[in-house]
Amino acid sequence: MVRRVVILLLAFVAVHVTVGILGFQQPNEPMGDVYLVYEPWSRCALFGSVDITSCTRSVAWEWPGITEKWIYPQLAFLPMTFAWLFAWAISYTPAWALTVSLANLIAFVVLVGSARSRGRVIAAAFWLAAILLIGPVGIYRIDGITVPFAILGGIWLVRRPFVASALLSIAVWMKVWPAAILAAGFVAIRRRLALVWGAVAVSLATIIPVVALGGAPYVFGFVGDQTSRGIQMEAPVGGLYMFLASFYVPGSEVYYDGTVLTFQVTGPGADVVIAAMTPIMLLVMLAVLVVGARKMWRGATFLSLFPPLSLALVTAFIALNKVGSPQYYVWLFPPVVLGLMLDRRRWYGFAALTLAIAGVTQWVYPLVYDGLMATHPAPFPVFLLEIRNLLGVVLMVWAIVRVFRAPTERVARPKDLREWVIGRRSVPARVAAK
Repeated sequence: MVRRVVILLLAFVAVHVTVGILGFQQPNEPMGDVYLVYEPWSRCALFGSVDITSCTRSVAWEWPGITEKWIYPQLAFLPMTFAWLFAWAISYTPAWALTVSLANLIAFVVLVGSARSRGRVIAAAFWLAAILLIGPVGIYRIDGITVPFAILGGIWLVRRPFVASALLSIAVWMKVWPAAILAAGFVAIRRRLALVWGAVAVSLATIIPVVALGGAPYVFGFVGDQTSRGIQMEAPVGGLYMFLASFYVPGSEVYYDGTVLTFQVTGPGADVVIAAMTPIMLLVMLAVLVVGARKMWRGATFLSLFPPLSLALVTAFIALNKVGSPQYYVWLFPPVVLGLMLDRRRWYGFAALTLAIAGVTQWVYPLVYDGLMATHPAPFPVFLLEIRNLLGVVLMVWAIVRVFRAPTERVARPKDLREWVIGRRSVPARVAAK
C-alpha cells in the first residue's frame, strides 16, 4: 500500500510540473489570465490603485466585487491573493500554479487515503490523467482551484455534511458551478439540514464583510453580468453560428468583447438564443433535480443516485450554457472522480468519455485556438471545437438517462416535507465507506 501511495504522489508531482511548464511553452498563452487579469486585480486590491488595470499609483483602494461590479463571486479573491505568499520568490504566475497544485494535493491525499480502496486509486489515476489531458487551462484558471474543493466536499457529504457544504459553498463563492454538486447532495443525502447550515454559514461570512465595506450593490453583481452576456464562441449553442461564420455567411462572425474579455459569436437570431439559453438551462437542471428527488423519495440510495445526478447537473450547466470557456470542462472531473470512487464498474464509460473531452479541449485550446479567433474562423478548428461540444452533450444525456434509471426500493416515506428535509437517516456504512 505504501508503494502505491508513493507512486501516485510521484505521478501527481510529474503531472503538475509538466502541465505547469506547458503553460509557458504552448501557443496562445494559456496562463495569460493569471498575469493579465488575476495579478493586476489582486495587486490593486492589496496595494491600491486608481486604475484597476495598472496599479501604477498607490493612491486609491480598488477591490472588484466590493467597490465595483465583478464577473466573479467575491471569494475568488482568496486564491488570487494567497498566491502572493509565494510570488515574492518565484513571481506571480508560477505562484498561482503552486497555489492550485497545493489545493489539488490536499484533495488528492484525502482521496487516495491509504490506497487500499481500488475505487479511490482508480479515481486518483483518472484525475491525474484528466489534468494532463486538459492541459494548462486546468491549472491557470480560477476554475482549477474550485475542483479540489468540490472533490473534498463530495467525499465528505455523507459523514461530514456540514463541512462538505462549507467547502462546496466556498467554491460556489469563487465560481458558481459547484452549486450543482451541492444541489445534488441536498437531494441525495438524508442530513439535508446540515447542508443548509453549512451553505448559510459560508454565505453570511462572505456577504456581511462585503456589505460592511460598502459593497452591498455588488454582492450578486456576478449573476447579472453572466446572464447579460452574449454567446461565447466555445459554447455548444454557438456551434451553428461558428460554422456559419467559418463559411462567410453574411451576418455571422466572431468578435471580441472587451468588457468580459472573451470572444463571442453572433448571427441570425442570436438575440433570441441569448435570451432563451439561461432559462432553458435552469429549467433542465430543475427538471433533473425533480427527477432525482422523486427517485430518492422512492428509495434510491446515495450510491446509485448522487454520482449521476451531480454529473447530469454539471454537464447541463456546461452544455446548455451560452458561456463556454475551455476551462469549464474541469467541472466534469469531481463528479467522475466521485463516481469512480463509489461505483467504479459503472463509471468506466463516463471516465473514458470525460478523458476524450479533456484531450480534445486541449487540442482546441491552446493548440489550434488561433484559427478560432478570426472574424471568420478556420473550418478545421471549428470542427474540432464542435466535436468536443457534441461529446459534452452526449455525456449530459448519458448522465440524465442514468438518473432516470437509478434503481429504487420500497422504503418508509417521510410524512411531510419537513421530515424529508431534516431527516437524519444515514446511508448504510458500506456505502459511505466505499
